[in-house]
Amino acid sequence: MINILFAAHPDRWDEYQAPLTKALNEAGLIFDMRTEFSPEQVDYIVYAPNSALQDFTPYTNCRAVLNLWAGVENIVGNQTLRMPLARMIDRGMTRGMVEWVTGHVMRHHLGMDSHIFGQDGQWRSEIAPLACDRPVTILGMGTLGQACAEALTNLEFPVTGWSRTPKSLPGITALSGEAQLEKSLESAQIVILLLPLTAETQGVINTQRLAALPKGAVLINAGRGPLIDDAALLACLDADHLGHATLDVFDIEPLPVEHVFWHHPKITVTPHIASATRPTSSSKVIAENIRRGEAGEALLHLVDRHTGY
Repeated sequence: MINILFAAHPDRWDEYQAPLTKALNEAGLIFDMRTEFSPEQVDYIVYAPNSALQDFTPYTNCRAVLNLWAGVENIVGNQTLRMPLARMIDRGMTRGMVEWVTGHVMRHHLGMDSHIFGQDGQWRSEIAPLACDRPVTILGMGTLGQACAEALTNLEFPVTGWSRTPKSLPGITALSGEAQLEKSLESAQIVILLLPLTAETQGVINTQRLAALPKGAVLINAGRGPLIDDAALLACLDADHLGHATLDVFDIEPLPVEHVFWHHPKITVTPHIASATRPTSSSKVIAENIRRGEAGEALLHLVDRHTGY
């Protein structure tokens, strides 16, 4: 019998109990899954960082912690967590991100806002360039970044992908390392942030990096709020160097009602909806990882404690 502790916000149990039970059964596992166990009885923890569980010390027999979120910045530094940690990467999350990113890239590429918000009788006949003439840069070439790059490349956008370490991706200009970060921005008319949040990436979009962008460029952030220096972003927008910022993630969430971002004419706020963990698809990933753990196989999506993701 495999004992699985579900440790997340209580309302998540209502969403996950049925699909996770089904996925575990389909994986052929014999299990007991609950929201409470004696810590020494627990074999696996299905986890969300906003759970009440923050001290992993009593879970002496736990074989792995399986995160429900893609982001692990709120757990990876927990010194009591010494067992393997896997982050969530599932098809539903990936496809959701691809659809959101592609939608907002096309919105800015085609200049849709001028027509959606310009119903004032003025005949605006400007024609957008073709996608092949609109360079796009993606910062962060993990699973989500690569999937978005593939979708945009298929639409014939010239895509540059930047990552911490070298990547080789068909049809994409791949740059890497600190020395090539600004180079990746110099010709980008649309920049998409999909980096994880680490000590190295916090504030990566600062005054210097924003100044490297061409005048009128658009910034889309679906990664983490602290990737951007907010004061530098506002200054760049107000100086008319940056054309627009579409932001899905923020330093404080929910974004306070009085925050300047809500009212800025060159900022679009979306409420952290670019991609979400879907219980049906993510349950299959969790079940597969538990099956792998029981079979002595390598777990999927293990977090590197050194890099922080």
